[in-house]
Amino acid sequence: MEQRASASLWEWANPVKFLRLSGWLLPWVSWGAAICLAVGLVWGFFFTPDDFRQGSTVKIIYLHVPAALMAINIWIMMLAASLVWVIRRHHVSALAAKAAAPIGVVMTLIALITGAFWGQPMWGTWWAWDPRLTSFLILFLFYLGYVALWEAIENPDTAADLTAVLCLVGSVFALLSRYAVLFWNQGLHQGASLSLDAEENVHDVFYLPLLVCIAGFVLLFVALLLLRTRTEIRARRLKALMARERMA
Repeated sequence: MEQRASASLWEWANPVKFLRLSGWLLPWVSWGAAICLAVGLVWGFFFTPDDFRQGSTVKIIYLHVPAALMAINIWIMMLAASLVWVIRRHHVSALAAKAAAPIGVVMTLIALITGAFWGQPMWGTWWAWDPRLTSFLILFLFYLGYVALWEAIENPDTAADLTAVLCLVGSVFALLSRYAVLFWNQGLHQGASLSLDAEENVHDVFYLPLLVCIAGFVLLFVALLLLRTRTEIRARRLKALMARERMA
């Protein structure tokens, strides 16, 4: 039974089946992302009170926290897809990792910029070499390096192999970005806004719209990932057809 389930799972690594499934999922995920983002952002920015200490600045949380979470988890997703490529040599997984990287770049950049705007009135500076901020900046540089490495290597299989190694190294900084405040207590960055410990979470008036925004960011990533992976598959097919024509 387990072997059959495993076999059916790997069937979706077939590009034709992936295109069929993603084509069906894409409209649903896109509409879900649009609804969650619209509800979450409008709720958060216009129907929540100002914080007694941070004022209206606290509302940056609805962009900063979801973007930061996605930046970290997108890299972890890329690592998982790269490991699938290394172990199983499924091209869809390598192309999915490649497709996810530019989305991760944008999410990391949003987190860095919104963090600067949030931190300036709280800390009196746009940037501090805080452990979490520094590790996040390094993660951003790894994202840029990952994208550049794919573009620099002509052979796609070789590029997938080398970027998988880069993913493995960069995952260290992805984890540091998430847990740096637990390792170094001297950082300026506050603790986690979302935690299994109810006392560490933000108040429910901010917490509930934040969850909706996070759901919207997750669905937006999935929609963009499906769209970009479909594009990568078709681009790979086009290159193969053009190569055959040149040889004919």
